[in-house]
Amino acid sequence: MVSDTLPAGAVSRRKRRGTASKAPRGYRSQNSATRPASRWTLRLIAVAYLFFLLMVPVGLVFWRTFEHGAGVVWDSLTTPAAIHAIQITAETAGIATICNTVFGVGMALLLVRHRFWGRRLLNSLIDLSIAVSPVVVGLSLVLIYGRFEPVGRWLDNHGVQVIFALPGMVLATIFVSLPLVVRAVAPVIEEIGTDQEQAAYTLGASRWQGFWRITLPAIRWALAYGVVLSLARALGEFGAVAVVSGNLEGQTQTLTLFVQEHFQNFDAVGAYSAAFLLALIAIVALIVISLLRPKEDS
Repeated sequence: MVSDTLPAGAVSRRKRRGTASKAPRGYRSQNSATRPASRWTLRLIAVAYLFFLLMVPVGLVFWRTFEHGAGVVWDSLTTPAAIHAIQITAETAGIATICNTVFGVGMALLLVRHRFWGRRLLNSLIDLSIAVSPVVVGLSLVLIYGRFEPVGRWLDNHGVQVIFALPGMVLATIFVSLPLVVRAVAPVIEEIGTDQEQAAYTLGASRWQGFWRITLPAIRWALAYGVVLSLARALGEFGAVAVVSGNLEGQTQTLTLFVQEHFQNFDAVGAYSAAFLLALIAIVALIVISLLRPKEDS
C-alpha cells in the first residue's frame, strides 16, 4: 500500500490535508454567502442612482413634451426661430466636428509616431478644454477676438466678425470638444505600430497612400467613435456659445440657447420640444457609440 512506502509524517500530513479539504455537505463559507448579496446591493445602488439622476428627469421631459399631443410639438419645432436655431446648431456642430476630426487624427499621429521636446506638455494641453469651464473659454475668446481688442479690431477692419457671429461660435465649440477624437484614435495608432506602413514604403507607396490604405482602415472604428462623441458634445454645448454668440434670436441662437430663452419666457411647450430634440439626438449618439465600441475593441 501507499502508506507502507511513505514516511509516517507524510502520511499524517496527507490525512490532515484530506480532512481539511473536505467540508460538511450543505456547508457554505461566509465569503461565498455574502458575495452575491454585496453584488446585488451594489447593482441596486447603481441602478437607483441612474434612475433618479438620469432616467426620471429625461422621462419627465419626454412626458411634458407630449402632454398636449404631438401636433403641438411639431408646431413648436417648425417655427422660424426654432428652424433657424436648428440650422445654426447643425452648422456649428458640423464645422467643429470636421475641424476636430482633421486635427485629432493629425495630432494623434504626431504624439504617437514622433518624439520631440515639449511632447508631454502638448499632450497635457490637449486635455485643457476638459479642465477649463466653458464660460471661461467663451470669455477668453471675447478678450482675444472682441471688436475692441487688437486681434478682433484687425479682423473687423478686414470684414471678419468673430464674436457675436458664427466664427466665434465655431471656435468655442471646437475648443470644448477638442480632445475627443485625439483620445479615441491615439491608443489604436499606438497599438497597430508602423510595420505595415514601413513595408508599404519599401514597395514604393507614398506617405499619403500608406495613410489612406493602411492607417485609416485600421483606425476607422476608433475614428468613428471619436467623431460621434465630438458631434454629440458640440450639439449640446451651452456655456461657451452663450458668451460668444450674444443669443440673438434668428441670428446666433443655437438650440440649447433656444431652450433657455423659451423656458425663461414661460413658453414651456417650445422649451420642452427643443429639449426633447436634443435628448433624442443624444440617445441616438449613445446607440451609435454602443454599436461602435465592440468593433473598436475587436
